[in-house]
Amino acid sequence: MSTARTSPRRRQVLDVLRAAASPLGVTETAERIGVHPNTVRFHLDALVGEGLVEPHVQEPSGPGRPRTVYAPRPGMDRGGVRGYQLLAQMLLSRLAATGSEARSAAMEAGRAWGRFLVESPPPPQQSTPEESAARLVALLDELGFAPEPQGGPVSTRIRLRHCPFLELAEEYGQLVCPLHLALMQGALAELRAPLTATDLEPFAEPHACLAHLAPAPEQTAERHP
Repeated sequence: MSTARTSPRRRQVLDVLRAAASPLGVTETAERIGVHPNTVRFHLDALVGEGLVEPHVQEPSGPGRPRTVYAPRPGMDRGGVRGYQLLAQMLLSRLAATGSEARSAAMEAGRAWGRFLVESPPPPQQSTPEESAARLVALLDELGFAPEPQGGPVSTRIRLRHCPFLELAEEYGQLVCPLHLALMQGALAELRAPLTATDLEPFAEPHACLAHLAPAPEQTAERHP
């Protein structure tokens, strides 16, 4: 998180620079805020480090040394509040309104992203069941599902102890949960795995969902010679 959001003084320094018609030096900035120049210099150094402010060396118009002036970096403020959950709700509500096509569209997106999120082994190499299950568990862990493989060396079930999209899954489970299942299917297909994800039981346990794995159909392997 940007410290410009958590430090009122630093935010004040940034606001003064943004309101100025031209770059300001340390003394000018301090005068406009009413604080000691050393205080402003400290916050300016931090803002430069965060990439929010750019320093420029200004050559003097007469005798004297060059001085450093500061200007805000061009572009929209990246320190503001984000609303990604609201965006996801808006998109899911629109997708849900399409009716019977919504689930298949969600699963298509999940499979595509599952393929994208893993690195395919070079042909003709094919992952073993153990390697495939381990790669899938690693992906789910990276995505924040807190997976717990069960069933011996080759997992037949994976407990998902955390859902990174919990609130969305509670509201739009008919789309979010199939998307999660398809994501696993896409990842395993990209790995040319002899396994596939056959089912995902949302909230099957008080504190977890359950993903089920099984040998992939013969035709799945044939698509990846």
